[in-house]
Formats: sequence, C-alpha cells, structure tokens
Amino acid sequence: MKHKPQIKIPATYMRGGTSKGVFFNLSDLPAAAQVPGEARDKMLLRVIGSPDPYGKQTDGMGGATSSTSKTVILSKSSELGHDVDYLFGQVAIDRAFVDWSGNCGNLTAAVGSFAISSGLVDAARIPDNGICEVRIWQANIKKTIIAHVPITDGEVQETGDFELDGVTFSAAEVKIDFVDPVGDAAMFPTGNVVDTLDVPGVGSFQATMINAGIPTIFLNAADINYQGTELQPDINGDDKALEMFETIRAHGAIKMGLINNIEEAKTRQHTPKVAFVAPPKAYASSSGKAISESDIDLNVRALSMGLLHHAMMGTAAVAIATASAIPGTLVNLAAGGGERDSVRFGHPSGTLKVGAEVSETNGEWKAQKVSMSRSARVLMEGVVRIPDVL
Repeated sequence: MKHKPQIKIPATYMRGGTSKGVFFNLSDLPAAAQVPGEARDKMLLRVIGSPDPYGKQTDGMGGATSSTSKTVILSKSSELGHDVDYLFGQVAIDRAFVDWSGNCGNLTAAVGSFAISSGLVDAARIPDNGICEVRIWQANIKKTIIAHVPITDGEVQETGDFELDGVTFSAAEVKIDFVDPVGDAAMFPTGNVVDTLDVPGVGSFQATMINAGIPTIFLNAADINYQGTELQPDINGDDKALEMFETIRAHGAIKMGLINNIEEAKTRQHTPKVAFVAPPKAYASSSGKAISESDIDLNVRALSMGLLHHAMMGTAAVAIATASAIPGTLVNLAAGGGERDSVRFGHPSGTLKVGAEVSETNGEWKAQKVSMSRSARVLMEGVVRIPDVL
C-alpha cells in the first residue's frame, strides 16, 4: 500500500520566557488549517506529537510538559492600532485536544521577535537601534499586549545579560506590558475579593478567584496542608494531591461562571489555573539556588494542565501582580497586606518581580497595566514535517 509523503510547513521553534513552542505565520499554513477547526487542530496535534499514551511526545516537537506543548499562529493584525494577531494553542499531551481558551504569557515574549523577523511589523516602526514596541492583539482573550523588543543594527537583539529564573542561560531582556488585562469583564466574577469555595469530598477553603491575565483560583497553602515552598516532585508524583487540585479547579470554574457542570472541566484544561500562596519563607529552588525570606514578598505555586509548573506561567504572573495590588485578596495578605504596586514572589525555579497599576471605582476594581520582564530567542527555524493528516 502506497502512503502519501510528509508535508512541509514553514515553522520556527522558539523559547519565550520559561516556555517553548512552535511558531507559525498564518499564511504559511496549509489552506485547510488557515481557519479554525478540525484540520487546524489535527495539524497542531501532529506537529507536537499528541495524543501520546506514553506521555513523551517522542514523535513530535513537544517536550512532554505543559510548558513545552505549545503552538502559536501569528498574522498581520486585523485590529486597528495593532501590528500582529497572536493566537495561542495549548496542546494536550495524552489527549487529542487543543485548548484555545487562554493566552500563554511566557510565549508572548517571543511574539514580538517573531513578528519583526517575519515581516509582520511595518519596517517604518522598527528602529535601527533601540526598542521596537510591538503592539500585539491577543486573539484568544481579545486583549492588547505591548512587547518592548530590543533592536541592534535593524535586527532583533536576542543575546544579553538578563537572567530569568527557570531559564539556564542569559539573554536580552524583553519587557512586556499587559494593557487593561481585564477589560469590561468583572475582575472578581463572584463580586468578592475572597470567597468560601465548597468542594464536595475535599473541603471548604478561602479562595480569591480573579480574572486577570488568565482566570485563576488562589488558595492559602496552609489550608491545603502545604508550606508554599514545594517543588515539582513534592506534588507531581502524588496522584491524590493532583486529583484534589483538579477537583478544586473544576468547582472553582463553576463558581467563576466559566463552565456549567463538572464534566465541562475536562474540555477546558488550560483555564482556570489553581495556585496557592504563603508568606515569605526560605527554600532551595529546583536548581539548588538558595532563596532567602528577604528575597521575596511571598511564595506562590501554580498548577498548569494538571501538574505543578516548574516556574510560573506568565499569565498567572499577571493574576498574581493584579491580586497583590488589591487589599484583602489572599495574594495581597500573603505579601503582608496594604497597598503596593509591585511584588516579588518565589516560585519553584526562583523569583520573579511583577508590577500592576490598579484602581477602584464604585466598588469595581480595574487594572490599567501589568508589567514584567522576560526573554526570548529562536531555537530553530525552517520547516516542520508531518504526515498529511488534513
């Protein structure tokens, strides 16, 4: 029996922040995959190597973690005042499923670089030397992001001395501004900065449920018998703990109005996130780096796609920054309470500083901007090959 040859699709493999993903220019995709739907999902699943019952993604570009099972599609922006439309697809590892419900804040750092190098940003907006502000329309969540990309001799500057915990080598700093990350939606879907979340079979917990960057459920570490200093092996090998977190996530999603019943949580793995917070406490990061109590304002641990993240998701960092600036949230209280415009938190790989500008009007909280620094670089570029599954 004769089989069709593999097809070639232009692609770039990039690191952005503490994530990696396969980047595509929309116009380079096969015609059937240039529009949302089954053909596009099939293509991305095959590129990444999912579904893989072995959990390794050996026959694809994925790295068998939520941080490395990611895809990005960029195109010239259709939104006024923006340079590029950024669509993010989180690919499940063991299931034939691509989640389009949220953004990847880490890969956002690479979007500006790819957009410039791919000709998606008008040449007149790119300086010979200095900073190019790439105006990104995040198509999943309909929000504006500004990436401040360094330029040297007319090209993206990728090398530098900026160090990001969770990334082994230094690179050029890319500052990211998440503009009006909540928009007209309610920042706190329940109307409260702290709620009691009742989870059948698990317990009742104080929770801050916030929609900023990405819908996130924050818990107190002590309430679920953790210290807030845990690393991946402390949780990811504990099936009972992972089941508990998933149950909490599902019931929190219902309370936040994201789903109507528990079964729907299975089709919305990317959002909401679950995180737990604790006051500052010293620990050794996953690299062995000593993090002292004085280095941080609080500790935060977050789960992504059912497992404890090795560092911190960029979108969850937006939620952390926003919640930290609002008095009375669990994040704010863990950091010592009161008013603040920035916070440095500890995560499994080290620390991260984030800032937020927020305001309150008639009891409603709004975030004007959340800022953080990341880095990005091209790992490989050319074509990716897959069997013709379209």
